[in-house]
Amino acid sequence: MSLLELKSVTKCYREAQHERVVLREVSLQIDVNELAVVWSRRGSGRSTLLRVAAGIEAPDDGVVRFDGRDLASHGDDVLGTGIGYCQKLLGSGSQPVLEVVMMPLLAAGVSAAPARSRAREALERVGAEACATLRVSALDTSEAVRVALARVLAHRPRLIVVDDPIQGVDLLERDRVLALLRSLTKDGVAVLASTTEATGLAGADRVLTLMEGELRGPPPQELAPVLALHRDSVRRASA
Repeated sequence: MSLLELKSVTKCYREAQHERVVLREVSLQIDVNELAVVWSRRGSGRSTLLRVAAGIEAPDDGVVRFDGRDLASHGDDVLGTGIGYCQKLLGSGSQPVLEVVMMPLLAAGVSAAPARSRAREALERVGAEACATLRVSALDTSEAVRVALARVLAHRPRLIVVDDPIQGVDLLERDRVLALLRSLTKDGVAVLASTTEATGLAGADRVLTLMEGELRGPPPQELAPVLALHRDSVRRASA
C-alpha cells in the first residue's frame, strides 16, 4: 500500500460567474522513502495540488488517502504529524530561530524541554544548527528553507510536502537544498515537492508534469539537458 494516494482528484475555483478547473482527474501515489517532484509552469496548479495532497484543501471530487485513511475524514489527525506541510518563513520575523522551530511543538502539547531538544535535533539534521540563535529576519533564503524544513521535521512526519523549495535560493545553494531533500528519504521520510525550474528536478526518484490541470509523465524534452547536468551534482552533495 502506498503511503499517499490521490485518486481521480478534481479541484475547481469559482471566480464570479466562471469556474476554473485547476486539477482534473489527478491520480498519484507516493511510496515510503520516495522523492517525487512535480514540475509545472507558474499558475498551473502545483500549489493547489500540494495543498490537496497534504489535506489542507479538500478536493471537489476524488479521494486523498494517507496510509490508507481518507484525509477528508482524518485530515486534522494527520496534518502536522503524519504529514508535514513545509511553509516558507516570513523574512521579517523577529523571533529567534530556535523558538520558531519549537512553537508548533509547544502548540501540540509537547513540554518545553523535549520541544527544545527536538527543535535542536531538527536544526542539526538540516544543517542549520548555527542559525538557532539568529532572528528569522537575518536568514538568507537557503537558511530560511532549511529552518522551515526543521519546523516540519521536529514533528517527525512520515511525509513532507514542500512547494518550490528552491524558489529564490542562490544558484550555488540549490543543489545543497535538493541534496538535503534527497537525504531525508534515507531516514524513512517520503517527500513530495514541486518546482517551476528544471534544476529543481535533480535527485528525484520520480518526476511528473502538471499541465492544464492534468498530471502527466516526465517534463518536456527541452528540460532534459539541464536535469542531466544537475543530477550528478545533487548525488555528490548528498553522498
